[in-house]
Amino acid sequence: RIYGDGTQTRDLLYVEDCVDFIIRAGKNDLALGQIINAGTGNDVAINDLALLIAGTPELIKHVPHIHPQAEIMKLKCNSSKAKKILGWEPRFSLERGIEKTKEWIGNNPEL
Repeated sequence: RIYGDGTQTRDLLYVEDCVDFIIRAGKNDLALGQIINAGTGNDVAINDLALLIAGTPELIKHVPHIHPQAEIMKLKCNSSKAKKILGWEPRFSLERGIEKTKEWIGNNPEL
């Protein structure tokens, strides 16, 4: 299910990249008091994300957005400060992250 029309975009970070970022930021004194963004610098429309995950448009359903006035239509990260201060860059593309997530789910059928 997609709330709204699905044209809103997000910059999605794979969990391993997120954990790496948090650990680096937590161990680096230069990060204290700083606002540092973590992201890929690439945004994807929710419609495209759903198609990547589902594999077919027949499995995707649009439903009315419960709070359309609160929707952020475009979210794209600039993580240049993370690279400069922490030496951090994401290692996984959106596609590879989805692939790894599907593998993990397949290896954990009890979920």
